[in-house]
Amino acid sequence: NRAGARPQEAMPVDTATTSGRAKKILIVDDDAVIIKTTSAKLRSHGYQVAGALDAAEAVSAIRDDRPDLILLDLSFPPDVAHGGGVDWDGFKIMSWFQRMDLARNIPIIVITGGDPARYKARSLSTGAVAFFNKPIHHDELLTAIAQVLRGEDGQVTPGGA
Repeated sequence: NRAGARPQEAMPVDTATTSGRAKKILIVDDDAVIIKTTSAKLRSHGYQVAGALDAAEAVSAIRDDRPDLILLDLSFPPDVAHGGGVDWDGFKIMSWFQRMDLARNIPIIVITGGDPARYKARSLSTGAVAFFNKPIHHDELLTAIAQVLRGEDGQVTPGGA
């Protein structure tokens, strides 16, 4: 693990708990700054947070932390450290999660700097429950996370779009 990739857990608050247990969110993004800033916002609202900088770390976090929800970026550099240049992207990672017993039922919210016209429909049809473009509007993201974790059906559309 790289420094800052696995933020520490926070004390739960009512909006982020079920049966007294704080909900866990895994952030998968190759940008440590995005992981750190988003983690801080989520922890301040009572969520437990884990971070992963690549697909291998994400799989480990799913096994170790059993998240209730995943925030997933779509763009990743080639995975040089784990297999010599494997071209991972968020869609391949989503597909991999869907084949894992521990991950197949974990809702995924896509957060990306990629072009929404190019990626939003594909993200939602691939299994994401919501799509957010960077820069992230944390209030909208928190609302979407709460809706998903409450089990509200259907895909979440930020900003009414």
